[in-house]
Amino acid sequence: MNPYLTHYRCALCGRTYALDAVMYTCPHCGAVGTLDMCYDYAALRRAVAPDALEGFSLWRYAPLLPVSAPEHFPPLHVGWTPLIGATRLAAALKLREVWLKDDSRNPTGSLKDRASAMVVARARQLDVSVITTASTGNAAAALAGVCASVGMRAVIFVPAKAPPAKIAQLLVYGATVLLVDGTYDDAYALSLQASAEYGWYCRNTGMNPYTTEGKKTAAFELCEQLAWRAPDVLIVSVGDGNILAGQHKGFYDLHQLGWIERMPRLIGVQAAGSDVLVRAWEDGTSADAVQRGGTQTIADSISAGLPSDRAKALRAVRETGGAFVRVTDAEILAAIPALARLSGVFAEPACAAAYAGLLKAVERGLIGSDESVALLITGSGLKDIGGAMQSVAEAGGYPVGRDFAAVHEVVRRLGLL
Repeated sequence: MNPYLTHYRCALCGRTYALDAVMYTCPHCGAVGTLDMCYDYAALRRAVAPDALEGFSLWRYAPLLPVSAPEHFPPLHVGWTPLIGATRLAAALKLREVWLKDDSRNPTGSLKDRASAMVVARARQLDVSVITTASTGNAAAALAGVCASVGMRAVIFVPAKAPPAKIAQLLVYGATVLLVDGTYDDAYALSLQASAEYGWYCRNTGMNPYTTEGKKTAAFELCEQLAWRAPDVLIVSVGDGNILAGQHKGFYDLHQLGWIERMPRLIGVQAAGSDVLVRAWEDGTSADAVQRGGTQTIADSISAGLPSDRAKALRAVRETGGAFVRVTDAEILAAIPALARLSGVFAEPACAAAYAGLLKAVERGLIGSDESVALLITGSGLKDIGGAMQSVAEAGGYPVGRDFAAVHEVVRRLGLL
């Protein structure tokens, strides 16, 4: 393992554990006690310089990751996704800068490839043969794809109502797919039971601390692509809370190393039908007192009744002076074409929720006009064509048959002459 990795620390109670003492979560706090991986930052500052990083994938940051030996890295190229300067979008919202960190460019189309690459690297280190996870689709596809690249078995528990495109990805990659007649939370419970019963390595979001470590590399890249500068605000759509937690950890690591001068404010966006973290933040509820909420939203990737990484997610927002906002399904659907037409980026509903959240944050004065803002684009719109079609249901093409006169008439009516 990375020689600069020192111990685990519970995000809830603060207890520390030796690296070989625990596998998943804090023995004292249980499932809510997700773990931070702690590094010797003073030693890292002496040993690693930002201008010495090599390669253009997430493994560029191997010295800052728990698995640092190249023989364990999966061959699939994950990370170093583009950072897009959305100048038209910034102008429309009267903001100084808006950046889109486009993780839909990862191999399976989502940011979840980062976590899966890290978990598979750890599984290879442990010499395990089967990895399991529960997912609404993206984490499952990421795990299936990365496992396929190394010849490892993936067993996926996924709600049967997940978008067909996401289920198709799992089957194409050769994963064993168990369709659960229930919610993501039901799938999560079954995957935990199977992991305990059969000894499979569990990738489940938040529960496995390596997922956070994989996702933090998006924050590393964002800051490096901005010449080691953090944006004033980062907006992230939130389900289980692990992506938000991962960005917070990434910025924290860089700040501890002195590679960035300050931490950005983090704004988490949840769907109104699955907004348990918004309510906890509004009410000042502690992570261990959060009660299960709803799961009704078109944005399946952020549908979580009881977010598994709630302790880290709430901490990320509270410690950075950020906020949580909720958006309706109607606002999410409207955001899909709005984001695409202002930036050229086609996002799935869960990702478009971040743009809807940006609109709400600007409206509420949570973001100033002189600030720089980054949105994390977590998943491709091709993941959920049904949602995309619903977002443009009132639009449509113009039937012209084979008659150029009909083409001319449409062009005239649209003012394109």
